[in-house]
Amino acid sequence: MSDKSPKTPSLVDSLIPMVFLIGTLSLAVYLFGEDASWGPNQIALTFSSLIAAAIGLKNRYSWDDIGAGVIKSISQALPAIFILLAVGALIGTWVMSGTVTTMIYYGLQLLNPKVFYPTVVIVTAIVSASIGSSWTTVGTIGVGLIGIAHGMDMSEAITAGAIISGSYFGDKLSPLSDTTNLAPAVSGTDIYTHIKHMLWTTIPSMLIALIIFTVIGLSSSIEGNLTMKEETLRVIDENFSTSLWLLFPMIAVITMAAFKMKPFPVILLGALIGGIFAVIFQPHQIVQFVNMPELSEPLVMVAGVWKAMYTGFTTTTGVESIDILVNRGGMNSMLDVIWLILSALLFGGAMEITGMLNKLVTVLLKMVHGTGSLIATTIFTSFGLNVVASDQYMAIVLPGKMFKLEYEKRGLAPENLSRTLEDSGTLTSPLVPWNTCGAYMAGTLGVATLTYLPFAFFNIINPLVAIILGFTGISIKRIEKK
Repeated sequence: MSDKSPKTPSLVDSLIPMVFLIGTLSLAVYLFGEDASWGPNQIALTFSSLIAAAIGLKNRYSWDDIGAGVIKSISQALPAIFILLAVGALIGTWVMSGTVTTMIYYGLQLLNPKVFYPTVVIVTAIVSASIGSSWTTVGTIGVGLIGIAHGMDMSEAITAGAIISGSYFGDKLSPLSDTTNLAPAVSGTDIYTHIKHMLWTTIPSMLIALIIFTVIGLSSSIEGNLTMKEETLRVIDENFSTSLWLLFPMIAVITMAAFKMKPFPVILLGALIGGIFAVIFQPHQIVQFVNMPELSEPLVMVAGVWKAMYTGFTTTTGVESIDILVNRGGMNSMLDVIWLILSALLFGGAMEITGMLNKLVTVLLKMVHGTGSLIATTIFTSFGLNVVASDQYMAIVLPGKMFKLEYEKRGLAPENLSRTLEDSGTLTSPLVPWNTCGAYMAGTLGVATLTYLPFAFFNIINPLVAIILGFTGISIKRIEKK
């Protein structure tokens, strides 16, 4: 720390990095479209971080202070980064083992295209509520559902939106979820009061989302889908062994998650189980994939599982659209996503340690005049932190700390705050391309964040419903003013 105390940043100081970031991100999307998240956005975030650091130096923060803040910011995301790597390995071995293609094979025969999208929402909601993790749901059954959509020539963007809608609905209402426990802990209420109070915003939002997905499905044409479906089934039959036994890796992962085992070892174990099943059920695919005839068969099997974990699985089926579907996974497929997360946390750490983040939130508080505006401000603050700090936990904890006293002073029960934090902090996180959640969803499902964003109806509608209830006073619980 320098001899002189750091200066509190002005509003102009705080806005300069934000304006530069918004401008460069917008330019990146304009120039590169859906590819913006695979390099251009990282450059924008890195230079925005440099501007934030320069303003911090001007305000007498030392370079060491700023560096320490950035390191702290990045360290908070290390668990998410390791989970991403594990998911890459899992997808690689599950595709090679036939687990993903089996899900696709049976799903194509069981699911009706007309009700496919609402079915996806319901299935992912049930799984996510059971295990309390949207990430695990998307990384397991979500991958299979994207494959089914591809096989039926359904929109992968709408399917991704449905997967995320259902996964976050279940995650939000599950007592096993980390964010569902975090929000009431920060706000000062208990988890079951919190979940009960969330029903007011969550159930109407999900019903609206389901209606929209149903209308989209019923109004779509299926003539072209049937041809694609039959071709996909034929190619899977010719290239992969399919069996209900191959669903065991998915069941094992969901079961371990339901027992609250940590995500990283669960997913990594799931990848290893997938590799073992590949050796048992798809040895011909491993031999073709490794293409090292000089090795003995046992070593070829080991090399195949090893390679699928770090490079992903590749094969040639003779049908380009199917090759795109089954040539996936590997830890290295997640490196661009991790690069994006690190760049975003670099910016968020610089903004937080230099006080510019706190300054922006303080200014927002001055605009609060009533209950409706307080809830709306909380929602926009949480969403803003998802954009700036790139982490859903910060988007829950920081506004929770900042607004808790204000809710008490206005005689609002703490469950109003905890509900609002989840309505925004949790649900908007997958809508930001460089947020850990948005980057994870895009990397896992293979659909760019801005591509699925318009179809993540539940995540978009829920914060709007929360604002409406705030201004109308419906479901707002009150206590004695402090």
